[in-house]
Amino acid sequence: MSSTASEGIVETIKTVVYALLIAGVFRTVFFQPFWIPSGSMKDTLLIGDFLFVNKMAYGYSRYSCPFAMCPFSGRIFSSEPERGDVVVFRHPTHGDDLIKRVIGLPGDTVQMKSGVLYINGDAVQSEPAGIFTEIKEQQGPQGLVPLCANDPVGRGAICEKPRSIETLPGGASHPVLNISESAAGDNTALYTVPEGNYFFMGDNRDNSGDSRFPASAGGLGMVPAEYLIGRADRIMFSSAGRSLFYFWTWRSDRFFKAIE
Repeated sequence: MSSTASEGIVETIKTVVYALLIAGVFRTVFFQPFWIPSGSMKDTLLIGDFLFVNKMAYGYSRYSCPFAMCPFSGRIFSSEPERGDVVVFRHPTHGDDLIKRVIGLPGDTVQMKSGVLYINGDAVQSEPAGIFTEIKEQQGPQGLVPLCANDPVGRGAICEKPRSIETLPGGASHPVLNISESAAGDNTALYTVPEGNYFFMGDNRDNSGDSRFPASAGGLGMVPAEYLIGRADRIMFSSAGRSLFYFWTWRSDRFFKAIE
């Protein structure tokens, strides 16, 4: 092999290494890509939505690095999430990344009673906002089939869920879906959020494993601040199909949509 060819190979390898280092720094410090794998945040986020997580929003912990390899404990350059933020975080016991909404801040009490959310003893304001509809069919790479308030309905039929707009203390509003009046998370104990922790819930209330279910029982429980990865601000791309290459399933109306 000529010296010129050898130099060309070395330069190619250097270019690839530099590109990987730049991509790694970008992912660690600024934005992390995240695909929505499940329906727990419908209809704010749908299966197949693709977004970038703003990792600068709350500062950094060891979970900011791939494989939790950042060489420090606690958080640096930290800022507190606001109630109503949609956040990606590491599950404290299972180790996977989840996306939910901040409902309870440190010191808050949170409880569900007959499907109504109570924060610090007061029922959260909720107004009916029509019916969310979708086709009852397999969704996304996992082939998940949605739960419907009008079940039993067959595959290919219209799946319905009552929709409401919930306004949290502080004024943040977001849609909430309901499937049943007697789901497992519709009545809970009274939880007090410990200092340095947060209480998360999914917007698709009856199809979300969240802080309503204690970690001791295999659920999420409270999430310490160290496990926060970043805030979800905007959907960049969305596909309703089982592969992003199925261009006829792209949802162009969701491209660059702000997350509220």
